[in-house]
Amino acid sequence: MTTPSQTVGPFFGLGLPWPDGPYAVAEDLPGAFWLRGVVLDGAGEPVPDALIEIWQADPAGRFDHPDDPRGPVATAGFRGFARCPTDTDGRYAIRTVRPGPVPGPDGTLQAPHIDVSVLARGLLDRLVTRVYFPDEAANADDLVLGRVDPVRRSTLVAKETDDGYSFDITMQGDHETVFFTF
Repeated sequence: MTTPSQTVGPFFGLGLPWPDGPYAVAEDLPGAFWLRGVVLDGAGEPVPDALIEIWQADPAGRFDHPDDPRGPVATAGFRGFARCPTDTDGRYAIRTVRPGPVPGPDGTLQAPHIDVSVLARGLLDRLVTRVYFPDEAANADDLVLGRVDPVRRSTLVAKETDDGYSFDITMQGDHETVFFTF
């Protein structure tokens, strides 16, 4: 007999809903935008039952977490965390704001980015990636982005759209998104 602790599916969709849904910020927060994309498998087919989870800093570069030594977030209505399941076409959409730079090693600053986790059936561990912004000058000096093969960096950079940014995630194959291990 298979139990929930032995498999990710069919229990996956039941156990991970988030009450605030796809909103990392209050919907009417000034500067809020949509981060939209599609999750694709190695064959380029949509993944209809994945879950995208984000964690990010506020525009001042602070996390909504008691362990952030810089103090509480400065943006009212900011949660910095959201979850969105993909639809039947593999699409997701999360409402958020652009984060500020966050501290990196040795007192450096990391370029503004959004941390993204991908969960799906068949994955025993989440996949972790980042979303960087295309017009960000600090990308050139970001230590994490600088370690990624220049040919693959584009898989970490969102594309600007009319109402925010687009960020597609490819799980495997020639155009696989860069994923990080922790």
